[in-house]
Amino acid sequence: MRSPNHMTMRWNRKDLLGLRELSAEEIGFVLETTDAFKQVGTREIKKVPALRGRTLVNFFVEPSTRTRTSFELAAFRLSADVINISASTSSLTKGETLKDTARNLEALHADILVLRHSSAGAPQFLAQRLKSSVINAGDGAHEHPTQGLLDIYTIREKRGKIAGLNVAIVGDILFSRVARSNIFGLTKLGANVTLVGPSTLVPREFEKLGVKVSYKIDDVLPQADVVNLLRIQHERQRKEYFPGIGEYTTLFGLTKERAKLLKPECLVMHPGPINRGVEIDSEVADGLQSVILDQVTNGLAVRMAVLYLCGGIST
Repeated sequence: MRSPNHMTMRWNRKDLLGLRELSAEEIGFVLETTDAFKQVGTREIKKVPALRGRTLVNFFVEPSTRTRTSFELAAFRLSADVINISASTSSLTKGETLKDTARNLEALHADILVLRHSSAGAPQFLAQRLKSSVINAGDGAHEHPTQGLLDIYTIREKRGKIAGLNVAIVGDILFSRVARSNIFGLTKLGANVTLVGPSTLVPREFEKLGVKVSYKIDDVLPQADVVNLLRIQHERQRKEYFPGIGEYTTLFGLTKERAKLLKPECLVMHPGPINRGVEIDSEVADGLQSVILDQVTNGLAVRMAVLYLCGGIST
């Protein structure tokens, strides 16, 4: 593996809270670092000593399997010690505040805190109060920066660039932290982003972020270089926001018939977990244009890069 030691001299953040506050150069720098760490996954021994002696705490106040497992494996591959804590097994259930819980973890010399929380702003709240590095693993409907980074990395890997590409993000934009991180990252790197979905879930207010809004997916798909289909966030919605499942699939689902509108080289993405037959047909999800499993693989390398940069050797 090409050593990224020289690159950390250009990274001055202890935390990764969102892509909104990162510059295009910083995002590009994370992608370059990811290139180095992705090589580790091709080795027979998939481990490097970059975070040996460091302790990472996966603190998931909101349930997760995919993201938590990805961070855990990333930390193991960097030789860090890992502690997993969920809300149901923490003292939060006894009335302890989030700040007190985190400070107790820091008193145990935790170096990196990976936090998923249902409240937007929780990672920022802790980052301002802790010496430990704080990595946002998703906060409410705010941001999910490592998912945004791995999506961007996958597009860059497959298409060789980001600037000038037409990216359609389809589905529940209003409640999606993934959508926000993708919007901030992609627009800073020069992509043309169009949001597609029901008007209740894709308000025109998003146009202020430098994107287009469309309510007709069939008009958008033929020009798209990338289609990123979002899971419907049932857990964050009230019923009045959302039409019936059948109606949604008819109007906005990437069915087999609708997929014929795509250019042959168009990438089909999904952050997972997939609602097969709702936002995407199973054959399309498993088809040649799908890079969904590549996103999972790249997510591991991206999280290795982020953990290294934020919690590794400081300048």
